[in-house]
Amino acid sequence: MAHQHNHDHDGHNHNHANKAQHSHAGHSHAGHNHAPTSFGRAFMIAISLNTIFVITEFGYGFVANSTALMADAGHNLSDVLGLILAWGAAILSRKAPSQRYTYGMRSTSILAALANAMFLLVACGAIAWEAILRFSNPPVVAGLTVTIVAAVGILINGISAWLFVKGSKGDLNIRGAYMHMMADAVVSLGVVISGLIMIWTGWNWLDPVVSLVITAVIVIGTWGLLRDSVQLALNAVPAHIDVTAVDAFLRQQAGVTELHDLHIWGMSTTESALTVHLVMPDGYPSDAVLDKITAELNEKFSIHHSTLQVEQGSSNHQCALHNSEAQHAH
Repeated sequence: MAHQHNHDHDGHNHNHANKAQHSHAGHSHAGHNHAPTSFGRAFMIAISLNTIFVITEFGYGFVANSTALMADAGHNLSDVLGLILAWGAAILSRKAPSQRYTYGMRSTSILAALANAMFLLVACGAIAWEAILRFSNPPVVAGLTVTIVAAVGILINGISAWLFVKGSKGDLNIRGAYMHMMADAVVSLGVVISGLIMIWTGWNWLDPVVSLVITAVIVIGTWGLLRDSVQLALNAVPAHIDVTAVDAFLRQQAGVTELHDLHIWGMSTTESALTVHLVMPDGYPSDAVLDKITAELNEKFSIHHSTLQVEQGSSNHQCALHNSEAQHAH
């Protein structure tokens, strides 16, 4: 017997005709804390400040003959591009689903996080290469100019990082923007220190040395962002979700004797999805039971979009993916 229930997701109400064998149970985001959903103002301020600083820093770096300063400007330029990319993804991720993009454009935030990590690593490679070339003939560096400009950079990058700190833990895309700004602040701090030492000692070789040290620090910090974004792009289970615990939770539900085809993946840098086949010999338990399960999946595991397929175990209901794997195995 078919029936209808409301599926409340991102402000849209959908009516589903659900047969007893299958339910796409509804869920609510209430009670689950998210970072602010819109960082438009933060992106606009950070992009404006950093664009002005990039132009200024490169000009002074050229005049002062500082590879550290010019490299930092190049790194800042990659960050401006990264911020624009992250902002675009944040906007697209809120677009309503369409007939072709039935999940909306949520996954653009994953692509932006991945691109941001790649931008950082490419920028680090460029900085390191230029620094190595300068070892053979360290140029005379205007230490005072370098120090003053880099000090301004600490202030600008520090403000920019602060704008994104609220969302850096819960959203990998915002974390990418935050990482860029924090990396820039660290670079600028290193340049200030090297500038002061060069003023006191005249050790111009210190400029490329500091560039290499800073590069190593940024690469280490970026690795986690790259790893997490690649995993999400490959539909891996998000790092904060324990699959074993989810499996155990589902098996403990009343009437469930077995489950199979449990899939969990990230729809975006903030939202996760789950599909599973629950074997319930007594048949479909009711909408209320499945609504309760999906609400608890949201509350306990931060899984925001769950699809539960109920089976009585009278036949072998394997999903197409597993059937394909079985055929290849033979």
